[in-house]
This record gives sequence, C-alpha cells and structure tokens, in this order.
Amino acid sequence: MCGILGIASRTSPVFAEIYDGLLMLQHRGQDASGIVTYSGEFFREHKANGLVKDVFTADYADTLQGKVGIGHCRYPTAGSLSATEAQPFFVNAPYGIYLVHNGNITNTAEQRKKVTGKYSRHLRTTSDSEILLNVLADKISDAIKVNGSGDAIRNIFAGVRMLMERIQGAYSCVALVAGVGMLAFRDPHGIRPLSVAKRPAEGSGDDYAFASEDVAFGINDFEKLRDLKPGEAILIDLEGEMHTFQAAEGTLSPCIFEYVYLARPDSILDGVSVYKTQLRMGQRLADQIKSAGLEIDSIIPVPDSARPVALEVANATGVRYREGLVKNRYVGRTFIMPGQRERQRSVRRKLNAIGLEMEGNNVLLIDDSIVRGNTIRKIVQMCRDAGAKKVYVASASPPVKFPNVYGIDMPTKQELVADGRSVEEIRQELGCDALIYQKLEDLVAAAQEGNPAIEHFDCSCFDGKYVTGSVSEDYLSDLEASSRVTEKIADVPRPGASWNAA
Repeated sequence: MCGILGIASRTSPVFAEIYDGLLMLQHRGQDASGIVTYSGEFFREHKANGLVKDVFTADYADTLQGKVGIGHCRYPTAGSLSATEAQPFFVNAPYGIYLVHNGNITNTAEQRKKVTGKYSRHLRTTSDSEILLNVLADKISDAIKVNGSGDAIRNIFAGVRMLMERIQGAYSCVALVAGVGMLAFRDPHGIRPLSVAKRPAEGSGDDYAFASEDVAFGINDFEKLRDLKPGEAILIDLEGEMHTFQAAEGTLSPCIFEYVYLARPDSILDGVSVYKTQLRMGQRLADQIKSAGLEIDSIIPVPDSARPVALEVANATGVRYREGLVKNRYVGRTFIMPGQRERQRSVRRKLNAIGLEMEGNNVLLIDDSIVRGNTIRKIVQMCRDAGAKKVYVASASPPVKFPNVYGIDMPTKQELVADGRSVEEIRQELGCDALIYQKLEDLVAAAQEGNPAIEHFDCSCFDGKYVTGSVSEDYLSDLEASSRVTEKIADVPRPGASWNAA
C-alpha cells in the first residue's frame, strides 16, 4: 500500500499542489516520500525516508520547478527499508521515464532475470517497482523498433500493452515521460485504486491529476472524472490533451481491504463510498452481536477507522456508544509500522483508556480488523487494567488467514493470529471474554451495495483465492523465507508468548 499522485498543469508549477495532495495520502505510507517535477527540459527530484512534511520544506518550491510532476509516499511491502528504495524511480532510456507504483508484483524473480539477463539492465535496488519500470522501458524500446520513433504516444501505449502481458500482480502507476507527458495505468484486475480528475486551466484547456484516492483532488480544486478501468492507460501530453488506451481486457476485482482499513472514509473507490461501506459493515455485524446474547454496557471503537462501524453497531443494537479509548494523534498507524517490535511499543504511546468508561462495565471493543493481534491484545489488557469487568471484541472483517501479496504488509501466515486457530483459540490468545468476526459474505455485500456492477472483490487475505491466478505455493514459500520477512517475524509472539516492553 502506497500513495501515488500526478499533476499536469498548463500554466502553474505543481510542487506545492503535489505536496498538499501527498499530505492527503499520507495514511497510505509513512516510510518514505518523493516528488519529481518536469520543466519540459529537465527533471528535478527529491526523495528520502520520512513523512511528507519532514522530507519537504518550503525551499523545495524553488528547486522542484515544473508544470508536470508526480509524488509518492511509501509503505514498503517488497524491497528493503533503505532510503535508496524510495520512489520515484528513473530510467534514462527510452525518452527518460520516472515512475511511481502502488501494489506488488508476484512474478518478480522471473522478471528480474529477464531484465538483468536478456536486456542487460542493471538494477540499483531490490524493489519490484524498479523492475516494473525497467520492463516498461524495455517494452517501449521494443515498440520503437517495430513502429519507428515518430509516434511516441503509440509506442508508449504499445509498451504498456506488452508490460501487461508480462507483469503479474497488482499495479497502479503514474509516470513522467520526457518530451511526451504524464502516463497512468492500472492492472487488468484493478486491484489497487487509481482515479483521474481535471480542472479548468488558466486561460484555456484543462489541468489533469491522477491519485490513489480522490481525497487528494479537492484540496487542489480538481473534480474527479472517473476511476481508471482495469487494464487501461491514460496519457496527458505536454499540450494538455488526454489520450486513452485499453491496453488489456480485464475484470474489476478491487481489494476489499481498502474499504476495511486502508482508504480514508471520505474516499470513493470504484464508485463505492468507503464511509458508507463501513456503516453497512456495522449494520451486518450488529446482527451477529445481537444473536450472541452478550450483556454489553457500552460499545467502544478502536480509533479511528472503526468508528463508523461502531456507531452503526450501537444504533442497530440500542447499546450506548462511548469513546473509551483516547488516541494520541502524533503517533502513526501501528499497522504500517515497519517492524513488529516498533508496532508493539507504539500501542501504549498511541492509545489510553478512559477509566470512567471502563470501571465496572462490560465493554464491546469494535476493531476494523485483527491481523497480527498484537495491538488488540494490548488494548484488551489496557481495558482490564482500567477496571473493565468484561471485555468483548468484534472485528468488522473476517479472520485474516492468508498472506496478502498485492501490496499490503501482511505477507506471511506466521504473522497472522488466525493462522491455524479456531475463533475460540484466537479469543484465548487475545485474552477477551468473547470474540465475534464479520462474515465474509456480509463484508462483500456491504461493499457491493455501493456499486452492484462490481461482481468480484479480491478477498485473498480472507479466503486464499488470488484473483491473478498466478500465486503458487513456491511463491508463497519463497516469500516466507525472504530476508525482510524473516527479520519481521522474528519478533512475532506465538501462543503463550509475551512482549518484553524494555
């Protein structure tokens, strides 16, 4: 999961607008940030580890000059945590291309061999995004050999078409192509989101923007046009004209976890409101809670993303809604902290229980999802320490049982609290008095109600069914054994283990 953004203006420098847009996408990645602009002659780039506000200062408005630019906030799911892997990435031929990518490629090893072997390219990082960029460059070069160099847009679209024949996995991308313009494309399953917007330009014509979520548009007065179709490519040339191309036939299968946790509630992805989906999730979860026959004094959300669900559960059950956990807003999202120990240590810094809402009460905690279980386990104990009589837990999503290989940092089964455990065993592991999970069919129905035209969602982390059909057991085994994953799971507590808070 990363945030990507591109803006093509007819008249104005875009650095400040890209900066503001990336701030609206910061929830999608806290590890690194990068911006590159294009003046029509030169690229200007800056990227580093850190939040957008820390990586960029006002001084960069003078150095990152250009009316076209792209930006990225990184949440690494492949490659290392080094600043050298921050995006955008660059290749100098053909044309000169900078690219930002959200998603994850599942045939990385095969494509790395082809890029470095057949095409004799040198890769500077372990990132799958750099591989994707080099495949794009290779395929555009192949198109130039066949078509000649006269029609750059035709060659670029041909390169995207051939890329989609080679690359497997999830990818939403925005690129700058020197002398040509800004290119955006989305994989044939549309797993990760990508939208296009426009606004009237000063004088005449239109400015255009692409973004992972449409919340990045309003701050810069862009009006969303639509979501990119699966397998579609759009190019905004340097004269401000839009060119579209269906590079591959596809079927929309967006990642359902976007609606559970990843996207902001004020976003609309593929015609589906994240906020209204979460309300419908609460309505369906309430049916199970009422059937459980629990004695509940108050319903308390785990802030912030579970609030809409908890509010609807309270409305549907008639049980009072209370804010019993106070969030420190200066601590990042624990789910996307880079290491298990850092996630764990951040829980106490992030949340504090209100004793007046806990003392002597039976409380029902509503969380959006339970992935590793470390955060909710600590919260349950926090509530008990604050005087709660009983602590129940309800998850707005089903048990996360399988690796997500399309760009969410839950890559190994070893990390998942639901791996190989029944609901009762998970309850014991979390230390709560009752545990209720959303049913998968109810989660899908909640999202699908927003756009009935979407016939299928990627639910692979819940059901193990990978929409690309290219995820083999060998791939999953290699992922489990990768060095970064091994480092991460070294701190994962197994049944009966506890954290050393020192």
